[in-house]
Amino acid sequence: MHPFADFKLNLETFISELNTIIEINHKTIADLLAVPNKTYANFIRPFDFMEEDLELFFTPLSHINAVKNSEASQKVYAEALPILTEYSTFVGQNLDIYEAFKTIKANEYDSLNIEQRRILDLNILHFELAGAHLDDVSKARLAEINQRKSTLTNDFSQNVLDATNAYEKIITNEADVAGIPESDLENARFEEEGVSKYRFTLQMPSYIAYMTYGPNRAIREELYRAYTTRAPQNGAIIDELMALRQESAELLGFANYAEYSLASKMAPSTESVLKFLNELIDASRVQGMRELEELRAVAKGIDLQSYDSAYYGEILKKAQYDIDEEEYRPYFEQHSVMEGMFTFLNELFGLHFVRQNIELWDEKALAYDIYDGENLTARVYFDLEARKDKRGGAWMHNFQTHCEDTQGCAHLSSAFVVCNFPPSSETSPSLLRHDDVVTLFHEMGHTLHHLLSRVKEHGVSGVNGVEWDAVEFPSQFLENFAYEPKVLKLFAKHHQSGEILSDELIAKLIRAKNFQSAMFMLRQLEFSLFDFELHSKLHQGEEIQNLLDSVRARTSLIKPPEYNKFQNGFSHIFSGGYSAGYYSYKWAEVLSADAYYAIVDEGVFGSELARKYKEVVLARGGSQSMQELFVEMMGRECESKNLLRLNGIE
Repeated sequence: MHPFADFKLNLETFISELNTIIEINHKTIADLLAVPNKTYANFIRPFDFMEEDLELFFTPLSHINAVKNSEASQKVYAEALPILTEYSTFVGQNLDIYEAFKTIKANEYDSLNIEQRRILDLNILHFELAGAHLDDVSKARLAEINQRKSTLTNDFSQNVLDATNAYEKIITNEADVAGIPESDLENARFEEEGVSKYRFTLQMPSYIAYMTYGPNRAIREELYRAYTTRAPQNGAIIDELMALRQESAELLGFANYAEYSLASKMAPSTESVLKFLNELIDASRVQGMRELEELRAVAKGIDLQSYDSAYYGEILKKAQYDIDEEEYRPYFEQHSVMEGMFTFLNELFGLHFVRQNIELWDEKALAYDIYDGENLTARVYFDLEARKDKRGGAWMHNFQTHCEDTQGCAHLSSAFVVCNFPPSSETSPSLLRHDDVVTLFHEMGHTLHHLLSRVKEHGVSGVNGVEWDAVEFPSQFLENFAYEPKVLKLFAKHHQSGEILSDELIAKLIRAKNFQSAMFMLRQLEFSLFDFELHSKLHQGEEIQNLLDSVRARTSLIKPPEYNKFQNGFSHIFSGGYSAGYYSYKWAEVLSADAYYAIVDEGVFGSELARKYKEVVLARGGSQSMQELFVEMMGRECESKNLLRLNGIE
């Protein structure tokens, strides 16, 4: 048997095949429920394994809909969502399955291993959060809510994508692009009737390029206004989503959606999250105000607005640190960065990456098999360059999960790493900003968390079963190494001369890392606090804007313009699973900063703690609470002071 699933997708037959799989699953569930003496082996293992088959079938569609978005993929995806939601609601609310889990827990819990106990505990919690214990009327209403929510979140995401793609700003005056880096200009430049023109869009690389370097303030404002007023129709979707989330939380016995959200997370209570966020705001404000005054001094007499901060920030960064992003880009050629990252992961964890020559969804996509020592362990697919038909941002999407099936055969893991780096062409390579390098390391951290699992039970292997507010720990942990001098020297080579990035330039990069870090921290805390307070009671219409304004009064050092309706594009919480969970980024960052400094203090390569991190945190996936794994690895509780140290906040 070939160890990896083929990446295959037939849009024409997808819905009928999906229906067939779900029919088979219904029959399997009926057969399992008919078993007289249910045990972990004869009931839970086959039940858990059905999830793997469904994931393997559905993941190629969700992946293609994100990286090769077309009308056909949108149509099939939109058609598949309600089918899947109906099925997951049926399973999640099935009282017979819920009772079977509880009976097996009562009979066998003491004789099971840690992984198996975790499967039982998480599933029972999952059933309760899905409403398995409710009466029929409440269940039916919850099913309706779930269907509607899945449609709304998909619509929200599609509206943002459509609005992003619909806008372009054509610039004909050379003075309006003076100072923009040549690599960004090359991506923007096109010829029309013999005249050179420049097209800037709301796609991230293009938008950031103009906001950071674009000299024309009016054009910056025009782009900023277009970006922050995208998808106004999402306002109505937010109102409906918020009402549905509150109603579903109450049906399940919670006071609000934030409480419901925390039931499956590390954070112990809503009070603890609010206290955590507010303490970080207080710790960051004084330094943030100092950073703003420095920015105002550079902007000399201009009434500084939100659309000015990146532009003047870049000027200040150059003045303070003599740092010029463009000076670095020739040293961060995409393939060189990848090879260097592979070398680093070999040094740190003993991994080998071997390129596979297989046909994928795009000619720029790549596949690598990963060997841990001599053993074939996993496969990773990379799709790193921006395209018109690709969703913005960067993410890891798990495909296969490491586990043992009911026959005791080991299944290997695989995952996708997706980014939106500057496109390469025949005449120019893809030269990354250092931020892009950090992004690649971040997503690779997620990927290794999934791929290096040694857990046998599918439902708690890799990223499965990991608490949401611990999910970002491995990604943030790895991204910190993109600033380590000995790691940078593995790949920061000039793409033409082969010269390695100098110690002086590396030192500058590290000094500049925490440039405006308090302002950035406050921005992240603004998103987190808005999200958490939004879900702590029902907000509708103007109340949502009023709440955002009140949060901004504490966190936004530059007051955004009235027209900024950031919430209408806040996909993380309205279509990306982070509702009442955006705080997780900071919660996990406390873990990652603590572990990172402990390994750096051991000298990075050859670190005993790095080996423990691989064997405890990565290998055990979601089979134990991250709280337990962290304490086992470090030999102590987490210390939050390292988060402020990491961000240079005193």
